[in-house]
Amino acid sequence: MLSQRLQQKLLQKLSPQQIQLMKLIQIPTVALEQRIKQEIEENPALEEASEENEESQDEFGQDSDNENEYDDEGDERLDDFDFEDYLDDDDIPAYKLTIQNRGRDEEEWEAPVVSGVSFHEHLQNQAGMLVLNDRQRAILDVIIGNIDDSGYLERELPALVNDLSFSFNISTSVKELEELLQLVHQLDPPGVGARNLQECLLIQLNRVEEETDATELARAVIRDFFEEFSKKHFDKILKKTEALEEELKEAVAEILKLNPKPGNTLGDTSRGGLFILPDFFITNQDGELELRVNQKNKPELRVNKAYREMLEHYAADKSSRGTTQRREALQFVKQKIDSAKWFIEAINQREQTLFITMSAIMEFQREYFLSGDETRLKPMILKDIAELVGLDISTVSRVANSKYVQTTFGTFLLKTLFSEGLQTESGEEVSSREVKKILEECIGSEDKRNPVTDDALSLILKERGYTLARRTVAKYREQLGIPVARMRRAL
Repeated sequence: MLSQRLQQKLLQKLSPQQIQLMKLIQIPTVALEQRIKQEIEENPALEEASEENEESQDEFGQDSDNENEYDDEGDERLDDFDFEDYLDDDDIPAYKLTIQNRGRDEEEWEAPVVSGVSFHEHLQNQAGMLVLNDRQRAILDVIIGNIDDSGYLERELPALVNDLSFSFNISTSVKELEELLQLVHQLDPPGVGARNLQECLLIQLNRVEEETDATELARAVIRDFFEEFSKKHFDKILKKTEALEEELKEAVAEILKLNPKPGNTLGDTSRGGLFILPDFFITNQDGELELRVNQKNKPELRVNKAYREMLEHYAADKSSRGTTQRREALQFVKQKIDSAKWFIEAINQREQTLFITMSAIMEFQREYFLSGDETRLKPMILKDIAELVGLDISTVSRVANSKYVQTTFGTFLLKTLFSEGLQTESGEEVSSREVKKILEECIGSEDKRNPVTDDALSLILKERGYTLARRTVAKYREQLGIPVARMRRAL
């Protein structure tokens, strides 16, 4: 049965300004400058503080007095705005409407940007030197265009035949594509255009300049015993090839010299412009840690003087303050000025939030930042820092998201400093990062002919006072990017 009733509820909702502030806190320093430029483009009442802007806004202010003239219509009173209070700067001093991120004598710093030829451009340049007719060249361009960044041709040849027929009106066959693909296999880097790892390694082995017994055996291993090789079943390979263990060891060494992802050889050139811009700098000054928030290359922001003069002009001209056009113009100017003031205040609040949060992290992990020893890292979760700074956990999470801190011993992603806690047999609480470090050392010192299994690693850690289940050891090993014991076996 349907019924109606009145009910009161207390709900907490974020205002649009609070939502945008959270977004500002989340973005890293490298993206903040672009966000500020976007806001300047969208809000004409916000600008960068410079001498050129001062001159232009004086001219704009003079023009605005002449251009914004409306006919007097009606006798409505404009009660929506209190101009005297709004224009009063006692509550909002001028220094609060300007954000200055660098001193007068501080040099402007620009991050270097490296440019170069991309991987696909490199292939296209080589293909342009081949003797082909227009039809073959068009097909070859499609083949190269379907090679991924790792250097592999992921699409099946029958699918490419259909693409050429429907999209380019070129009738071809799988056999013709095979012939043209062989030309791609002759391009640099060696192995490009392969359809799987086995073919990629064979292409590279076939292009070895100096043929030796080791390369010949390596070619036979990849061609005939690739599955056994990928599973590290060396005993089976020795039995089937009737080769000596030393000969197989040399062949495996030749295989390990090959590049399983040839596209990455030149892929770094196209990504040369990518770099890490630290959000925080921590320095050790004679045992005292100093924290600095990165404020390089951030423009000085202020409210556009012309818009303030426009508002003063409208407020002073009381002859037609009640007209519809005046009301709309005043509302527009006030809205833009309010938005500009809020954005400047939000940038200041962002810097303050980042500073106090990072200060708490620095003090919490003081021993680590002084020594650089990962075993000194304390267990730390978002809740620990949130309680120290009096902020919400989500705010601390946004501060730690995609932020980097530069120290005297390296630059690290801030989120990597957070880790769960584990208890040793003595009752001491240690960080999972410390356990991972010890686990990595144990695997690094193992006998590669007989790698240590996860069960054995669990026992080794228990002897050192860290009681971990086998599946926990496996989880930490996978997080470190270390394969299982069988895949770590070597001759």
